[in-house]
Amino acid sequence: MSALGLAGALALVLGLAALLLAEGGRLPPALRRVAKPVASTGFLLLGLDAARHPAPGAAAGLAALALCWLGDALLIPASRRAFLAGLFAFLAGHLAWAASFLARGVDGPRVLAAAALAALAGGAAAAWLWRPAGAMRGPVLAYIAVIGAMVALAAGTADPRVLAGALLFYVSDLAVARDRFVRPGFANRLVGLPLYYGAQALLATALASRG
Repeated sequence: MSALGLAGALALVLGLAALLLAEGGRLPPALRRVAKPVASTGFLLLGLDAARHPAPGAAAGLAALALCWLGDALLIPASRRAFLAGLFAFLAGHLAWAASFLARGVDGPRVLAAAALAALAGGAAAAWLWRPAGAMRGPVLAYIAVIGAMVALAAGTADPRVLAGALLFYVSDLAVARDRFVRPGFANRLVGLPLYYGAQALLATALASRG
């Protein structure tokens, strides 16, 4: 790992630690406006470091990381408009990840099997969120469909880091949905944030060629 990658790892770990402390009330809540972009810049730097020796689809992966960085920034304000903007930024990020995985090459039967499982999981998530999502059902359902497709394509790649990262991303988004629509509370962020940043770190490092 180069100095760029080390800087990214340090920014991610320190930014995440400060973010969790701010979310939990151990540091001033206003600090999250700084800590979150710092942590997210960390995974962007990890991706740039990995892409110095790029795997196929690395350019789309970098675009995905940038869109996720944007989504994180947009979700900092606590408003419906900001949430929708962040949701669509992440939706575009998942589409970019899907394009990256397709560029790597995927195994069709594995994708189909994973897609069936993702459809079952997505149906359960949609039923869970249907009532509490209210007027935001449309965007939420679209998001569930897109992230399910992203996970299915991740399962079709030959890199276990990609599948692990996609699965962690999926679970972290369930924590976000629970916090937003079902039962708000720090416990959601205590679980979801480390899963999310772990997912991004795995996906970022997977942008490097293994050859």
